[in-house]
Amino acid sequence: MLVHVGSCPRLSPLAPPPATCDDAVMPRRRPDTRYIKTEDDVHIGYQVVGDGPYDLVVSDGWLSNVDANWDLPPLADFLAKLAERARVIVFDRRGFGVSDRPSSLESMSIEKGMDDMRAVMDAAGSERAAVFGFEDGCAVSLLFAGSYPARTLGLILGAPVVSYWRTEDFPWGWTRADAEEWDRRIAEQWGTVDFWRWNTSYIDQADEEQLAAWARYSRLCASPQAALAIEQVERQIDVRSVLGQILTPTLVVAKEVDRDMKPGSAAPWVAEQIPSARFVEIPGPEHVFLADDARFFEELDRFVAGIREEQAVLDRVLATVLFTDIVDSTQRAVELGDRAWRELVQRHHAAVRSILARYRGTEVDTAGDGFFATFDGPARAVRAAQQILGAMRTLGLEVRAGVHTGEVETIDGKAAGVGVVIGARIGALARPSEILVSRTVRDLVAGSGLTFEDAGEHELKGVPDRWHLYRVRE
Repeated sequence: MLVHVGSCPRLSPLAPPPATCDDAVMPRRRPDTRYIKTEDDVHIGYQVVGDGPYDLVVSDGWLSNVDANWDLPPLADFLAKLAERARVIVFDRRGFGVSDRPSSLESMSIEKGMDDMRAVMDAAGSERAAVFGFEDGCAVSLLFAGSYPARTLGLILGAPVVSYWRTEDFPWGWTRADAEEWDRRIAEQWGTVDFWRWNTSYIDQADEEQLAAWARYSRLCASPQAALAIEQVERQIDVRSVLGQILTPTLVVAKEVDRDMKPGSAAPWVAEQIPSARFVEIPGPEHVFLADDARFFEELDRFVAGIREEQAVLDRVLATVLFTDIVDSTQRAVELGDRAWRELVQRHHAAVRSILARYRGTEVDTAGDGFFATFDGPARAVRAAQQILGAMRTLGLEVRAGVHTGEVETIDGKAAGVGVVIGARIGALARPSEILVSRTVRDLVAGSGLTFEDAGEHELKGVPDRWHLYRVRE
């Protein structure tokens, strides 16, 4: 994701203006790069550096290469400064750096990024960590913190990107003209000195050595096709609807220069939306964070030191609920008779449970003739619903389904709360062989390949306001 300075997009994730180096200038030992293979057979490259008293997972922005990071002294210095106070875990998002380039946009979704973060933490032996997201890396960080509060010590959001496009209610986003110009530059100039000469005012345009260093770094991060692919995925980012449900202690930071930059100028607004968040502006003319940003490290240390284990609210998580129901079940029971109907319902239950296991769903209840299940990702819930509808057709049954992502509480060992009520109400509105989802679900499945039709606004019994719903297309 790129930040625009005026009409000119910016370049970097955590990286400050680069300079070339050799081992004589930067003698520090490079950390070993390791791989973890994900459930969908994608290899994610990661590194662990430092041995501080807490773990810090870095969810980087638009560019990433865990090996090439150490070729840029300012970036290497910043990571080393983090490693003085924490055990730092860095990884390349799928599609970039040393990680695999997936063959489809669907496998590069935000939800997959959340899965990758969890897999890397598992591989690094990290049970709980502070999560530092930068720019669009904040979207993944937010979903992770909401879905896995027990594994998130705290959340640090740097110049957070929570939505891509500029709208009336979000004036910090990008215009269509911005996106078109950016695509053209990637297609024609990616990995060249000309690209970086045009791209930002942070590099000394007269310093050909620095320009060449960034050109090489970008080639090591991604090919032009990979850069365009991830850009298409990220244009679907919109996690604004979950900000109010993040209960993890959160520090939102942005540089002073971000007041006039996109999307850094949205940082104060983002902090206002998160109940547990505090915003801090870091002085300095650079958008990126540098090793000599003393105020940043002071705030980071103060934030982590102030977090206590008992402050975590572990009985509430961000989860996706799925409700399914057999259509005209009473009529079918009368037609078939008790014994045949009971056998058909048993086959229905077995098929649904098999699909839930495949998509990591957790069965909560089988009230009536349907299922209530929870998922740690909205795309998985929708895929499971599609599979359930298809499987039921082979049994001669029609099913309706509703999906919603929201705050779910644990009451007496079961999922409950307003998020559950909303999901149930949405499911009740669905027609035979239809899957209805809330707007939150539609916004969060960026890059999943799922498509939707507008199903209009509806009143949900017992729930305030009108809710915009969407129909999942085949």
